[in-house]
Amino acid sequence: MGRKKETVTYSSTFSTSVREGSMGAGVQFASTLDPLSDQNSNVVEHYRPRVSYYMREQAGNFHYGKQHPMKPHRLTLTNHLVLNYGLHKYMDVYEPRRATEEEIRQFHAADYIDFLKRVTPDNQNEFGNCFSEFNIGDDCPIFDGMWDFCRIYSGASIEAARKLISGASDIAVNWMGGLHHAKKYEPSGFCYVNDIVLAILQLLRYYPRVLYVDIDIHHGDGVQEAFYTTDRVMTCSFHKYNGEFFPGTGAIDEMGSGLGKFYAINVPLQDGIDDRSYTQLFKTVMTAVMETFKPGAIVLQCGADSLGLDRLGVFNLSIAAHGECVKFMRRFGVPMMVIGGGGYTIRNVARCWTYETGIVCGADLPDQLPNTVYNEFFAPDYSLHPQLSGRVVNHNSRPYLNALTARILEQLRYLKGAPSVQMQEAPPDIQGFLESEEHRQKDIDDDKNKDKKEDRSGRREHIAELYEGDHDHDAEDSSSVLDI
Repeated sequence: MGRKKETVTYSSTFSTSVREGSMGAGVQFASTLDPLSDQNSNVVEHYRPRVSYYMREQAGNFHYGKQHPMKPHRLTLTNHLVLNYGLHKYMDVYEPRRATEEEIRQFHAADYIDFLKRVTPDNQNEFGNCFSEFNIGDDCPIFDGMWDFCRIYSGASIEAARKLISGASDIAVNWMGGLHHAKKYEPSGFCYVNDIVLAILQLLRYYPRVLYVDIDIHHGDGVQEAFYTTDRVMTCSFHKYNGEFFPGTGAIDEMGSGLGKFYAINVPLQDGIDDRSYTQLFKTVMTAVMETFKPGAIVLQCGADSLGLDRLGVFNLSIAAHGECVKFMRRFGVPMMVIGGGGYTIRNVARCWTYETGIVCGADLPDQLPNTVYNEFFAPDYSLHPQLSGRVVNHNSRPYLNALTARILEQLRYLKGAPSVQMQEAPPDIQGFLESEEHRQKDIDDDKNKDKKEDRSGRREHIAELYEGDHDHDAEDSSSVLDI
């Protein structure tokens, strides 16, 4: 269902041929990698996926505060690099609708959502007694447009999940999403609404098993907590852990409970891990996970704070090594969501996510960045692959990594294969997170009545998406697809 490879030339900004297995121009790291993946019989060679890309220009305009490390402007930088590299030629680009309150309540508590809707910087004094209840403070401040920001990035992840379910995309990219710390009742770690949980709940309507993989430097605690007692979602997080580093969770013995026992995989790492150690560990663990769990869909959270020189990070990863994880998961040929997350040196975040957009498209990007209106952010080198490693001493010894790998592989052996799931028209309720029977029936009725006209590429038009033609409209606003 994917597109064929082709050679294209773009004036002044991009000239490349689409090649599988490319790490990017001028990158020496790839040639030194141990090719563990090539020995895996589950890997799909010559995979040419159809990619969808989700972005709203407004997402980059929100501001947490002058001193706050979270800068949504990184999304604007990323989008400009993606477009000026010409990657939109390889993808279906969508400006997704905002998530509805009803959709967000599929996971989050009603009183918490009501608070997010109503509180603003102007009236926050009226809600002062709620701040401790809802964990509002320096990490999670009240800022202008906060509720709208949550609806934008959550709506994109929900739409990306539905695109995978429909079969219209093989890989869906939403760099706005990936806010993995938010809990059912409160925000945490700069995250207010957990778009990942909302997306996985959508995927569970169709796929018996969903794998969540997290390469952010911080533990994906919100997602792990949401699915800690189910065997239909396996969470696998690679992160720094010493018991004190935020969020303080993610020890190797956090393995799930009840029906979900052994379905939470945690890979706790020490400061300064380098490219080779990280990628070899990642490939070994994920090969075993894929062979054991056999997911129907993958959600890959690509937090860029695991890069070297990150404002809040302590790893030594290059952009090439970070992207190697994306490339490795892509080669399994399983429907996959690729989403953002952390990342606080925004010039490197934009470079990383642009490079990884190229990877999912199968495009080889020149190391010289294209001209954009934000050129000054990337001075003085203006390259896609700046030197990021070597700042922090690597405390991950080979014996430590070997013991860690052995412990995780032993945990996977307890599973004795992928769990079987009796599928229904909609999956059974998971801890009350899924919608009620009434809402489910409404979705079924809406699906029966939606316009089934075929567009030029043979895909069905849907009222929640934007297309060129008579049905090019949005239920909430009349914005069109990104101006490309």
